[in-house]
Amino acid sequence: MTIEFKGKVAIVTGAGGGLGRAHALELARRGAKVVVNDLGGAMDGTGGNSAAAEAVVKQITDAGGEAIANGASVSDDAGVAHLVNQALEKWGRVDILVANAGILRDKSFAKMELKDFDAVMAVHLMGTVKPCKALWEIFKKQQYGRIVVTTSSTGLYGNFGQTNYGAAKLSLVGFMNTLKLEGAKDNIKVNAIGPIAATRMTENLMPPNILAMLQPECVTPAVVYLVSEDAPTGMIITAGAGVFAAAQIVETDGVNLGHKATADDVASYIGKIADWSTAKHYTQGGEQSAKFFARVQDKPLVG
Repeated sequence: MTIEFKGKVAIVTGAGGGLGRAHALELARRGAKVVVNDLGGAMDGTGGNSAAAEAVVKQITDAGGEAIANGASVSDDAGVAHLVNQALEKWGRVDILVANAGILRDKSFAKMELKDFDAVMAVHLMGTVKPCKALWEIFKKQQYGRIVVTTSSTGLYGNFGQTNYGAAKLSLVGFMNTLKLEGAKDNIKVNAIGPIAATRMTENLMPPNILAMLQPECVTPAVVYLVSEDAPTGMIITAGAGVFAAAQIVETDGVNLGHKATADDVASYIGKIADWSTAKHYTQGGEQSAKFFARVQDKPLVG
């Protein structure tokens, strides 16, 4: 099977370099018309120009593809509206959103200012929510939409000095988990990519020999699959250096300690409560509720 995107229009945010650039180039190579969005700012989100986005557009058009540049900030309402309208005016539709734009403001929590937390949440979380919101009715009307949000190992598992980034990245998993349910009836599929790649956001975090292995292009195959016609929905794929894995949030079966259980009882039975051999992944919150109703029927272990 060959995945192609002939007749499809994709918006890729943060596509002036690194991962976004790799995603945009490959989507275009496979036939998509691409809006290359990039603010062109510094890694902390300050400043901006359109040179990076225009360079990617030139690379696409020189190869015979179709692309336009957009320099809007994904955290700005008017900018996001212009981003979507630009695509509609040029090609009359949008089929794919790869929400890749991001910034870093790393500091230990003790040293981090709240403005640094707000800025990272604004770009990663709201900078994904706003384009999704602007495209949602379009996707529903045309009965087709593919969205990839960008999560991270920091969101899934934590990394020192990145409380703001981790909070933003895990919040996108929660966003995806509900959006996949709301979009299902309209053929809108929503997935997440967790990249491990050498970009300007990671160049100071890893040694050169490791960075050399982690080319952004090695993540892109997973993104292309996740926005394809036959994509799954609600999946997290982690990818780096040609290695691909899937991640899930799971929960144990748990035990019924009874209504009279105390904190001391929780401590005594923590081994059973946290018995990961029983862990399951739930596709919606109601499945967890059903599990609790089932456990209530069990004989209480306390009292």
